[in-house]
Amino acid sequence: MREVVSTKDAPQAIGPYSQAIKANGFVFLSGQVALDPATQQVISGDVAAQTERVLQNLSGVLKAAGSGLEKVVRTTVFLKNMGDFTAMNEVYGRHFTSAPPARSTVEVARLPKDVLVEIDVIALA
Repeated sequence: MREVVSTKDAPQAIGPYSQAIKANGFVFLSGQVALDPATQQVISGDVAAQTERVLQNLSGVLKAAGSGLEKVVRTTVFLKNMGDFTAMNEVYGRHFTSAPPARSTVEVARLPKDVLVEIDVIALA
């Protein structure tokens, strides 16, 4: 069984992809960037502010899927600049306090809409 998950509590997909797919007891979320769901515009601010918005967007999609951040088992963090790791990690750590998920963090040349951070997750449904 494969179910598309969509919510207005996160930015709408801006291409041929779903916000998330529920399948076989898991939820696979597409990467989220720091877009305000109400305006579909990138928020202003540094990597900490953008990370906070990304995690709020992820939470909205997870909630729509019947899941939550506490059920995340794997994340991938994409940073425009690895020099922002400490600031991103501080915000990230406030959202994943106990039994944090497995994670990879990579620096990339460019992200959609020139944001500073993108995060995707896999969670239990």
